[in-house]
Amino acid sequence: MIESIHIKNVATYGKTSEVMNDLSKWNFIFGSNGSGKTTITRVIANESDFPTCEVKWKGGTRLEPMVYNRDFVTHNFNQSTELKGIFTLGEKNVATLEKIVAVRGDLNTITKKIESLSLQLNGVNGLGGKKAELATLEDLFKNKCWSAFSKYKSKLDQAFEGVRNSKDNFRDKVLRERNNHAELKSLAELEERAKTIFGLAPVVEQSIATINAVAVIAHESNHILKKRVLGKSDVDIAAMIKKLGNSDWVREGRTFFAENDSICPFCQQTTEEAFAKSLNEYFDDAFEADSNAIEELITKYKSDSERLQQQVASIIANPSKLLDVEKLKAEKELLDSKITINIQKLASKKKEPSQIIELESITNIVSTIEALISTANTYVTTHNKTVTNLTQEKRILTAQVWKYLLEKELKIDLADYDVKKAALEKAIEGLTTSLSTETASKKAKDKEIQNLEKDTTSIQPTIDEINKLLASFGFRGFSLAKADNGKSYILIRKDSSDAKESLSEGEKTFVTFLYFYHLLKGGHSESGTTSDRIVVFDDPVSSLDSDILFVVSSLIKGLFDEVKSGQGQIKQVFVFTHNVYFHKEVTFQPKRDKKKKLNDESFWIVRKPDLFSKLKKYDLNPIKTSYELLWAQVREAERSKLTIQNTLRRILENYFKILGGIDPDQICEHFEGKDKFICKSLFSWVNDGSHSAFDDLYESIDDTVVEAYLSVFKTIFVREGHLAHYEMMMGETEVNMDGAVA
Repeated sequence: MIESIHIKNVATYGKTSEVMNDLSKWNFIFGSNGSGKTTITRVIANESDFPTCEVKWKGGTRLEPMVYNRDFVTHNFNQSTELKGIFTLGEKNVATLEKIVAVRGDLNTITKKIESLSLQLNGVNGLGGKKAELATLEDLFKNKCWSAFSKYKSKLDQAFEGVRNSKDNFRDKVLRERNNHAELKSLAELEERAKTIFGLAPVVEQSIATINAVAVIAHESNHILKKRVLGKSDVDIAAMIKKLGNSDWVREGRTFFAENDSICPFCQQTTEEAFAKSLNEYFDDAFEADSNAIEELITKYKSDSERLQQQVASIIANPSKLLDVEKLKAEKELLDSKITINIQKLASKKKEPSQIIELESITNIVSTIEALISTANTYVTTHNKTVTNLTQEKRILTAQVWKYLLEKELKIDLADYDVKKAALEKAIEGLTTSLSTETASKKAKDKEIQNLEKDTTSIQPTIDEINKLLASFGFRGFSLAKADNGKSYILIRKDSSDAKESLSEGEKTFVTFLYFYHLLKGGHSESGTTSDRIVVFDDPVSSLDSDILFVVSSLIKGLFDEVKSGQGQIKQVFVFTHNVYFHKEVTFQPKRDKKKKLNDESFWIVRKPDLFSKLKKYDLNPIKTSYELLWAQVREAERSKLTIQNTLRRILENYFKILGGIDPDQICEHFEGKDKFICKSLFSWVNDGSHSAFDDLYESIDDTVVEAYLSVFKTIFVREGHLAHYEMMMGETEVNMDGAVA
């Protein structure tokens, strides 16, 4: 049977799910036309067509839904002149019938086993059973694991990296760490080591590039620095230059001599050609070669020293944190100073090639710089080894933290979890296997019954029974007959002409109901006529007079005994209606306590107060009479703003006009102004039949307008002296107004 129905996002039902739960064997649902009843019946009939809705079956066993609604009438009555045949069990083969009963008994036993197994496995509505116990166990252990994490995360947080943001992931990590073989350390030791290992993580440092000062230092020993660069000694003026030691002075003067047209730039006397020749011979090729050597030395020294300075400057600009940068800066200042001095000395040598010079050596400075770089690189190597080892140390510490967590915090919980989970999984596996076995057995029994039914079914019993009922209730103008194909019905007049198209609405309704009623005892095919099923009736008394209404309600009530006994095919019944009298008839139970419903029944009302349908369950039958039902709509907190005016009008019309015989105009004379206008509208609305001034009152219905109508409504009872009746009907006192008419 159905345990609950969830409906949303379909027809008049909104995004919030409306739920019918704790359903019984008999379920009565009352609601006005358009409130949403038929939608529920369609969901029951074809739940797969409504993905936003859900029908939950007891034990997960879905029974065959047999639904009588307008869809049934359309599919089975309006499509052709022939009705589908209803195959019911015949009486010819007693042995086969007895065999069907026996197999049906076996099938019922298997079905009960399936329901029991499903209940043990999944619980009621899938919210219990062993699976729920396992889920609860998982959640409990997960929360204990998370509690342990919360206890230690402040100081050991990095040990839980990767699982700190998810309870599920943390629990899974705990389970994976059950084979942790790390050394068990004390909490104090773990926290102390974590300060270092889990602190700011050091990064790998780059080695410092070495400098290259070989070329610069090599220039310091260049032979040209110690060589006196002089002219040719065997020239006639060489002795004088040597005596005066003014070779450099003469060399400089040569340029002025040449520019002054061989006139001595000092004495201004004209010289002989031999003097100019002597000067040129004195400063021969050897002299020029040495002079060029000085020039080349100066160029290379500047280039090589500048390169060296740039190397040192680059190291200082991007220093390693392991380098003594300040000391390096000081050494660079010394280096720069010596290079500057040496460049000056070289310039002097160039100017006076005959002098001997010695460059300031940078060897010691370079050695110091190289030592600084070497020391720093040693530190870099050591540091990088430490970084590499730190990664390993972090892994070791992380493993030790998890070891501590499992041994000191979760050992007992984990052992308990393992034992209980193993037991639950074993139980679930066993129940699942048994459920699978019983389900297979059920399919086999269903197949066996189908095969037996093929030899014992006929549509003739249905024809005979329906014709008897039609005749007994005065429907003598037509009857049911077997079609030529032997598997369908036709409706015929006494002259054998087709009667289907000429039936009245009441006749159609009664015929389709009888057809459906007998279909409950059989099926459309030769097999499956004895399958278990649930039955739904949706307003089966439309267009029927009171006598036939009573017959329909009696036939439906006859199914209740079959459902209650549990011996027949029908396991559950739903009755939907908007007819108060039919509801009273079909729900009448003389054994029911007026203050308590029967265990096998449930009562519901479906309303559409505004745009969306709402379902509400009642502990007692909520429908007394149509008059009391009108008052119930007034008392309801979620009353419909669109229909409240007509509800109030019908109450006033019943009580004052029909029962009291009071003139509405006389009542309205007690009011003035807008209240008088509202009072008249309560008596005249709906009856106007054409546009009037009152229409403006209904163009915009809000809470303020509704409250105004309710206020005038109450005042009418007060001023007519019937406040006691108003208070009685608006209170919780049980009311019986069988004499009132709607």
